[in-house]
Amino acid sequence: MEKLFDVILQNRKRLYKILEETPKEQLLEIPKGFNNNIWWNIAHTLVTPQVLAYKFSNLQMRVPDEFVVKFSKGTKPDGTATKEEMMIIADFLISTLEWLVEDYEAGLFQEYTEYTTSAGVTLTSVEEAVAFTAYHEGLHMGAIIALLKIVAK
Repeated sequence: MEKLFDVILQNRKRLYKILEETPKEQLLEIPKGFNNNIWWNIAHTLVTPQVLAYKFSNLQMRVPDEFVVKFSKGTKPDGTATKEEMMIIADFLISTLEWLVEDYEAGLFQEYTEYTTSAGVTLTSVEEAVAFTAYHEGLHMGAIIALLKIVAK
């Protein structure tokens, strides 16, 4: 698990850097042919493990429900975000992973409701949810890199 947590941490550091260094208008732009933007992809990678690890373990998620509603699977960005919202998401990128590690090491994840992802992967434990998170965040990093190239032109 330690290596999986580290892989996710390295990705989260990169997401944080992108969020900090990319102009807001580029973060929010939804290019032609795309149905989301850089901002949505970053926020989505934050909320997904909250659902996969915490919700399906019947534990309280560490992010506000409003973020889960706004950035969960099946949602689309509206092209807006407040500076405050962006700062909160940025702060949560690292802290939520730190809390996940702490909660995992403390043995809080005792039960898990089986869930099959849209990628066809069935998760039966928090360990599998964390492994899937590394894969999922990699997919979204690829989308973010593609979007960065398009909006920077």
